[in-house]
Amino acid sequence: MTRSNARRAGRVREKAEIRQLPWRRVGNPFPPVEVLRPEQVDAIHDASMRILEEMGIEVMSGEARSLLRSKGAKVDEATTVVTFDRALIADLIRTAPSSVTLTPRNPDHAVTMGGDAIVFGLVAGPPNVHDRVNGRRNGNRTDYRRLLSLAQSFNIIHMVGNQPIAPVELAAETRHLDCYHDNVVYTDRAFHCTSVGRDRAMDGIDIMALSRGITREQMRESPGVTTIISVNSPRRLDEPLAEGLMTMSEWGQCVCVTPFTLMGAMTPVTLAAALAQQNAEALAGIALTQAVRPGSPVIYGAFTSNVDMRSGAPTFGTPENAKATLAAGQLARRYRLPYRSSNACTSNAADAQAVYESQMSIWASVMGHSNLLYHGAGWLEGGLTASFEKIVMDAEMLQQIAEMLTPIATDEASMGLEAIRDVAPGGHFFGSPHTMERYEQAFYTPFLSDWRNYGTWAEAGAVEAEARATQVWQALLDVYEPPAMPQDRLEALEAFVARRKEELTKGAG
Repeated sequence: MTRSNARRAGRVREKAEIRQLPWRRVGNPFPPVEVLRPEQVDAIHDASMRILEEMGIEVMSGEARSLLRSKGAKVDEATTVVTFDRALIADLIRTAPSSVTLTPRNPDHAVTMGGDAIVFGLVAGPPNVHDRVNGRRNGNRTDYRRLLSLAQSFNIIHMVGNQPIAPVELAAETRHLDCYHDNVVYTDRAFHCTSVGRDRAMDGIDIMALSRGITREQMRESPGVTTIISVNSPRRLDEPLAEGLMTMSEWGQCVCVTPFTLMGAMTPVTLAAALAQQNAEALAGIALTQAVRPGSPVIYGAFTSNVDMRSGAPTFGTPENAKATLAAGQLARRYRLPYRSSNACTSNAADAQAVYESQMSIWASVMGHSNLLYHGAGWLEGGLTASFEKIVMDAEMLQQIAEMLTPIATDEASMGLEAIRDVAPGGHFFGSPHTMERYEQAFYTPFLSDWRNYGTWAEAGAVEAEARATQVWQALLDVYEPPAMPQDRLEALEAFVARRKEELTKGAG
């Protein structure tokens, strides 16, 4: 490296050293906010049971229908609708564990979902990507890797979702292999499989096992991946997702059953009806996981919001969305299940609207005691776009939430009685030994907010938050290096991906 390049590298590293919290387990010490009275929870539960008993769920997989019939469910093969007695639902979901731990290739980054724990994930699934430098564009592998690099760079992002964007230039039949490969090479976090069918689920399980240096059989007892199974509301579980669910459960991996319910479109317009339908759909999927393998890890997922009744467009970060999130947490706790919610917004730009809608989503999730905040960083445009700037903004908000959740110390030293005694009435504590010993770590320090006064801020160029977010992600990517992986594991991973691509390509031909 030349002297000028060395100086530049030094400046970049200094610029990229943002003040962030260390990787740590985030716990929620506060009691949950409960928007429903106990009798209202009971009423929604009863309505859900009536849906399952009287109307049922369309299950498009013959294998799933056969399994559920063997457990006692009633199956109408002409319509493929399965109805469940409420006693059967209670019996099946009783075996579901109340928490799950996922261990990725770096065991120090294992995450537990359940109890008071809350885990933050990267945005998942958008077809588009945006940043202030390059604008809005289709998902692609270069940006896929850059988004993973940002997730690895932020300690507050604990998991990788199901494809932060879709790299559309890659062949559809083998795209999941490239994505799984990049998930374990560019991060050392747990990730979500694309469980559309058995093959994609098994490939995700195998790739995580290879990155950990263990077998898929060992993964059965030590899960490392999860998946989102979205019920096609109203009341339909399609065949590929049912196959993915059953495969993941068979191999002991975590399944998050999440109905996607929009009031006024996929459910009736009232919140009570939406919650009853969501609950019925979620419990049917959860029951299927336990029918496959009792004790298999599963998460109660909720994604209920409303539509704009003038246009029919989905809306997120709304008061109705927040109330649904809080209420769904009460339902998940009723069944002793880990709970998943989302950080969602409707805004088309990483602007003030995006922030206040996301804050509504985050606060409802935290106070509803969500254990997995899916789409925790980067969601924009109602889920159609992953935003680099929004990842930075969300990471700042998530850090502030994590710090807010830190319990208040009330030990003798923290009380500061000696400092109060030493400072005369009308004095100040700037120079107090108590202050001097603690000032560097006393308060949360943001990496995005600018706390300078107006004059100083204006003289420095009056750079607003979105532009500062651009500076942060650029600096982080400038110095990013993938976490090291043992050479033998990397070689095994590359060989597996090459073999599976050949098999899938031949099968498609």
